[in-house]
Amino acid sequence: MMMRREILLIIALVFVVGSVTVVFAEDKEILGVTFPGEKVVAGKTLTLNGVAYRKALGFVKVFVNALYLENPTQNADEVVNSEQVKHLVTHYLTNKATAKKIQEGVREAMHKCNPAEMVAAQQADVDRIISWMDKDMAPGLTTESTYIPGQGLTYTYQGVTKGTIEGSDFMKMYYNMSFSEQAPKKVRNGLLGN
Repeated sequence: MMMRREILLIIALVFVVGSVTVVFAEDKEILGVTFPGEKVVAGKTLTLNGVAYRKALGFVKVFVNALYLENPTQNADEVVNSEQVKHLVTHYLTNKATAKKIQEGVREAMHKCNPAEMVAAQQADVDRIISWMDKDMAPGLTTESTYIPGQGLTYTYQGVTKGTIEGSDFMKMYYNMSFSEQAPKKVRNGLLGN
């Protein structure tokens, strides 16, 4: 009788501990694209913070994107300024996103979402990342940006790693395009998980 009670206790304990420690972040689907709830980047397990989409002219579905963070947050300032691994994936939905339109859009967003003196100080890096956006997009093609503290922001365009912009100053400008008060509200709110 005592042996049976101990076995049941062990089984119950294993079940409780197992059910408490096995927690998976949920995958999220948006406009037909599914993003995994977790992603390993630079040896760190990042959690999906939020997903968003961008339309042009009110009806052209341009892209969906997902933000992964080491420490998820709904605070835009924390996303931009925190020193943690950050990973932003953009999945294109249209063939109307030409390289020229993307370059113009990023240049405009950099100026709109950041103080002029910050853009002026980082102009060479703004020009460099824009030069990496050298091919037209098509449905299914992606861009990825990964910030690793102490290294900088690495940019991948259509599966090709284009380079890394060192330090955190440019990274803050880059993330301000999605998280400043001037950023598109739907994108900001979606990526913050709101």
